[in-house]
Formats: sequence, C-alpha cells, structure tokens
Amino acid sequence: MNNDSATKSPGSNKLPKFLAISALIVIVGFLLYYFICGFTYSEGSRSGILTKISKKGYVFKTYEGEINIGGLYQNNSTIVPTTIFYFSVQDKKIYYDLQQAEGKRVIVYYKQVFKNFFWQGDTDYFVYQISIPK
Repeated sequence: MNNDSATKSPGSNKLPKFLAISALIVIVGFLLYYFICGFTYSEGSRSGILTKISKKGYVFKTYEGEINIGGLYQNNSTIVPTTIFYFSVQDKKIYYDLQQAEGKRVIVYYKQVFKNFFWQGDTDYFVYQISIPK
C-alpha cells in the first residue's frame, strides 16, 4: 500500500499558497496604482504665452512645456510675479502644433491626473488640445 500523504512534510503545501497570495497582492496593487494614475482629477484650460516646449528625458522621452500666464498690477508700484503653468504632452501632433505656436498666446486644454507614471511626463497636467486666438 502506497501512502504519499504520509511521506510529505506538513509544510510542503505552504510555499505554492504563499507564492499565489503574493502574486495576487502584487497584481491587485499594480491595478490599483494603474487606476489611480489614470484617474482624471480635474479638467480645464489655461491661456498665456507659450514660452517653452521641449522633448526631454534620458530613457523615456517626454514632451514638456511652459506657459507664462502673466502677472497682475495691484497698484503703481506693486506687481504680482508671473505665474508659469507647467504641462506635459502625450500626443506628438499636439507637440508639433505647440512648436509652431511658441512665443504666441495660446489656450491649452488639459486633464490633471491624480498621479502620473514616470514615463508619461514630468507633470500631472496633460494637454490634449490647443487653440490659438486670433
């Protein structure tokens, strides 16, 4: 009579169960992080002078830009410093359109994500459309 259950050690089934639970935790954690990174926190538009648009990065090349929104004159002697809006672009066509508009007044439409992946861009603001006022 061959009794295999008598020859197995009592802890031999724990390792596959531990690996399965660990893999499940990693997968659920990644899916949760992916959901958080893709979640749109806010949407809106900003207008100003496009001062910079560039492609940068060592391994992951991203498109980054800056818009000078401007400052305000409070009275004759006080000026509120200019505000710079930093953004990222994922669409290559939008990047090329922005290159043509550098130095001009533009309106950019963006989505702000809760948290971005490091390969998506430097900011949490992603421009998906632009317009150039006449």
